[in-house]
Amino acid sequence: MTTLSVTDRAPDFELVDGAGETHRLSDYRGQVVVLAFYPLDFSGVCTEEHACFVDNLAKFEKLDAQILGISVDSKRCHAAFAKKVGITYPLLADFHPKGEVGVRYGVYLDDYGYHGRANFVIDPEGRISFIQEMVPDDLPDFDELIEAVSESA
Repeated sequence: MTTLSVTDRAPDFELVDGAGETHRLSDYRGQVVVLAFYPLDFSGVCTEEHACFVDNLAKFEKLDAQILGISVDSKRCHAAFAKKVGITYPLLADFHPKGEVGVRYGVYLDDYGYHGRANFVIDPEGRISFIQEMVPDDLPDFDELIEAVSESA
């Protein structure tokens, strides 16, 4: 799916979260970032995936890793989804132009109009250190993801 590789510089972006706050990947330079691309808020697998992120949040925080969820949903949809699932990390709206950041990361599924499910671990220098791609119906392996974050810290 993605055309990016480990050691590539992660494409910078600027997106808003459910509260309307702007986030740039470059703002997080100096810490590990997990970019969690996912298809849609409120879908069954996506809800389960983010519940797993919430359940594992203390492990990511212990490693000083910032999780950024990214989908094509609007900021209002993200705000409602975060409230329902108990998400405290930013959910970013790749809403307009639709999927632009997903295209740069090679995860936007044009035929479907949403992102595929993929996690990118970005090291403190802004390079991709790990890529985890799944088919939309599968959950990520969180042990593998946490290990990748640990190795990038």
